[in-house]
Amino acid sequence: MSQIFSLSPSHPMPLYAQLTRAIQFAIATGRLRVGEQLPTVRQLAVDLRVNANTVAKVYAELERSGILETRRGVGTFVCARHFEATRNRDHQKRLRELVDRFIEEAAAMGFSADDLIDQLQTRRKKETKKNG
Repeated sequence: MSQIFSLSPSHPMPLYAQLTRAIQFAIATGRLRVGEQLPTVRQLAVDLRVNANTVAKVYAELERSGILETRRGVGTFVCARHFEATRNRDHQKRLRELVDRFIEEAAAMGFSADDLIDQLQTRRKKETKKNG
């Protein structure tokens, strides 16, 4: 697992920042998946030839961010809650954008906000009867 992380001691960015970015990138690109266990602090420190405190600092920071989750006596895992929350925020953002476009187009056609609300309420009643 640690072979997916590459750190450079000669890089101007501190090692903890490099490791933080490497873990975030591995998650974003799917090399680390939700629920997947990361190496222990000690094991990753040995594999990367860095101080264990560096790895512990990174894990703690990513845990505070909600990206990782440490289960006492079990290990450190990629946290599902963070990604569910992100997915929900993205979903809500797309809905807002869709509604904004809908309102703009309707306004350009001369419909008022009340016209839209009336139609949405009528549609909702039909859906309720159909599914009810």
